[in-house]
Amino acid sequence: MTVHRSKFFFWFSLSFLLGIFIRSFFDVNISFLWLFVSCGLIPALLNYKNKFILLFSGIFLFLFLGIWRLDISLQYFEKLPEIKKSISVPAKVIKEPTTDKYRQRVVVSVRRKDFLTALNEPQKNIFFKHQSVRLLLMVPLHQNLSLGEKISLKCLPAIPQNISNSENNNFDYKKYLEKENISYLCKKPLFKKIPTTEKTLLKTIFTFRKKLIRNINQSIPFPESVLAEGLLFGGSNNLPTELKDAFSRTGMTHIVAVSGYNVTIIATYLMTIGIFLGLWRKQAFYLSALGIFIFVAMIGFPGSAVRAGIMGVLILWAIKNSRLANADNALLLAGNIMLLSNPLLLRWDIGFQLSFLATLGIIKTSPFWQKYISSGNNLAMFKEIFFMTVSAQLFVLPIIVFNFHTISPISLPANFLILPIIPLTMLFVLLTAFLKIFFAPISLPFAWLAYWLLFYEIKVIEILSKLPSTTVTFSKISKIFPFLWYGILFATIGLMLKYQRKKQ
Repeated sequence: MTVHRSKFFFWFSLSFLLGIFIRSFFDVNISFLWLFVSCGLIPALLNYKNKFILLFSGIFLFLFLGIWRLDISLQYFEKLPEIKKSISVPAKVIKEPTTDKYRQRVVVSVRRKDFLTALNEPQKNIFFKHQSVRLLLMVPLHQNLSLGEKISLKCLPAIPQNISNSENNNFDYKKYLEKENISYLCKKPLFKKIPTTEKTLLKTIFTFRKKLIRNINQSIPFPESVLAEGLLFGGSNNLPTELKDAFSRTGMTHIVAVSGYNVTIIATYLMTIGIFLGLWRKQAFYLSALGIFIFVAMIGFPGSAVRAGIMGVLILWAIKNSRLANADNALLLAGNIMLLSNPLLLRWDIGFQLSFLATLGIIKTSPFWQKYISSGNNLAMFKEIFFMTVSAQLFVLPIIVFNFHTISPISLPANFLILPIIPLTMLFVLLTAFLKIFFAPISLPFAWLAYWLLFYEIKVIEILSKLPSTTVTFSKISKIFPFLWYGILFATIGLMLKYQRKKQ
């Protein structure tokens, strides 16, 4: 019975995901689909003891639920009313602002009640699905805002529009904002900070993070300090332009970005370090999961980090139970939970796609390389890094090529030369920042060790980026390419598994 339940869960979860995928690309008549699904469920009600009929009826039902769930979100944004007057509302900064050369990108939340009051709309006119409305405003760098701050905001809310861009016609700016649940852009924003003595857990954690960043910048010279900050908390905005380009050319941007690929690798290292220190596998799992939670909390629980954290914990759980090769259901569960909350992620969030596919790649290819890794071997960690890197790259390659039209052949040796020391670098950086709070001289040896590791990483990236043909650019990519790639990839894995079973 357990096997049957596992199969039911797998196919129902996959059907829900497929339903969201179908609705992402095609308009579907929901009324007609209701009738179709109802007819499909009648055989299940009449033959509920027949597992075969139940399975297929359930597949139709969950396929419909996926289509319906995404349709609800799409309809919500399509029905948002245009606002033709400025409003004044109290708001709260709910994400750590991101910066470019001249301005800050700030996401604020306004209570639905306050928003409707500002519009002079009756409370019964509920056209917002949440209890709050998210707005995006651009402000100059000198008007410094931070996570958790409350402001009195005046602006003209405008529905986001796509801008024609010949360089990247694939980018849908409107959907990019919608998948972050941002309803309006704030035009001509004026704001005044509202002083508050309120202390929340998130604000305390973020204040602590600022102190750690300040300690890093005081203890480690530039540009190594910027890389150290990026490794711990994500973000490459502060990197010098030339160094940022070098990261991009060598395919190493992921080490300073909060992605599922990055957290998956780090999670595996944390598990390995825990076991190396003498902890049982179960104890190492909980230690590593706690480390991921703290990491996500430190950067303010942005959506990308939360998704990356879930994928990282998933990999840890699979390793803890020695079931990395059988974690399909766990991955589908994690993916469906995120898509149930926000179905727009599947098509319009590249970070979600990369996180999901990198984890899937490690899970599906692990039966072929786990047997070559011996825990008693000094090279085990390097072998694991190599195989995990290749596995993840195979599965994310089509998404990267299709969206960015580039590929970096040098990324594999760059990852192999740098990834093994990333956990150690992060450990020394964290010890430097943390110990300086209590007694600065104790942190100096760790700052020195962190500096030399960071110096090595930057030099390797700079040297490799200067090699010829570090980046291959594609002028045009067919939409069929990703489907063709994954079709061949899964067919190859299926044949290899079949051959492996025959040999056993």
